Amino acid sequence: MRRDRERILVVDDDAEILNILRALLEAHGFAVYTASEGATALHYLNQVAPDLVILDLLMPGLDGQEVCWRIRQQSPVPILLLTALDKVEAIVEGLNRGADDYIVKPFHPAELLARIRALLRRSRLQASPQRVLRFGGGDLVINRDLGQVFLRGKEVPLSPTEYGLLLFLAERAGHVLSPEAIYQAIWGPGSASDIRQVKWYICRLRQKIEDNPNQPRFIRTERGRGYFFSPE
Repeated sequence: MRRDRERILVVDDDAEILNILRALLEAHGFAVYTASEGATALHYLNQVAPDLVILDLLMPGLDGQEVCWRIRQQSPVPILLLTALDKVEAIVEGLNRGADDYIVKPFHPAELLARIRALLRRSRLQASPQRVLRFGGGDLVINRDLGQVFLRGKEVPLSPTEYGLLLFLAERAGHVLSPEAIYQAIWGPGSASDIRQVKWYICRLRQKIEDNPNQPRFIRTERGRGYFFSPE
């Protein structure tokens, strides 16, 4: 039910660099997503919910500094700057805009992997997720240790898939997630017909946790984009 590979979003306008990094990271067990410009990177941020972003500074359109700042406004995801700029000023600006670390091109693969693993390790320690999630003033409670959900103190019976879907949405409260991203996270790769299951399971969850499924309080729809969990 839970994804077992950490996801890395690589943003660089150099197709050769993207191919090299994809091959390197996939060989070391990461799921890799690539973007060649800033707007696509920001789109992927919500679509795939990466565990780490590798971001080039020199790009056409939205440059890396701007993309870094925009990512940090939306997410605490670790950002590793990958840049040919070795000027202190450029690096400092990137760090001030929210980057967590940087590495200068050309880079050694072993050093890049070490920095990635260090950032992911730090992120996991900082996250140390709450074992009990409470929403709606405590009306809705998700107990990770028990794998159970309670609505106003009464347990809500959920299937493993329903529980996994609810937890996935709740952990990303406030972020709009497309049906495709939700399906891939919960079920894995699928066809357009498979992805229709997301709507069906959303409806089932609403029947179980919403006072009025037609006017949901927690699992909301963003028309044309997908679903988001409202923490109230």
